[in-house]
Amino acid sequence: MSFTSAIVAIVAIIAWAYLRSTRDQRMGLRSEPHDMPAANPMLEREVIELRKRVEVLERILTDGRDASRLAQDIEALRDH
Repeated sequence: MSFTSAIVAIVAIIAWAYLRSTRDQRMGLRSEPHDMPAANPMLEREVIELRKRVEVLERILTDGRDASRLAQDIEALRDH
């Protein structure tokens, strides 16, 4: 690899990293710790309750059912 090829490769890598970083920040994928809102105990409690409900629904849905039948039902729902 020649010296100029190495320089072009390094500049391309740096440009790619810069563009990716700015895109991620624009899309909100990377947030700094100081950008994070303060924890809300009421919302955290609600999330915990909703997770418990989802677990119960998953158990109800899967108890006594064949996995292939469940997969077919899911696919049928996606088609509609």
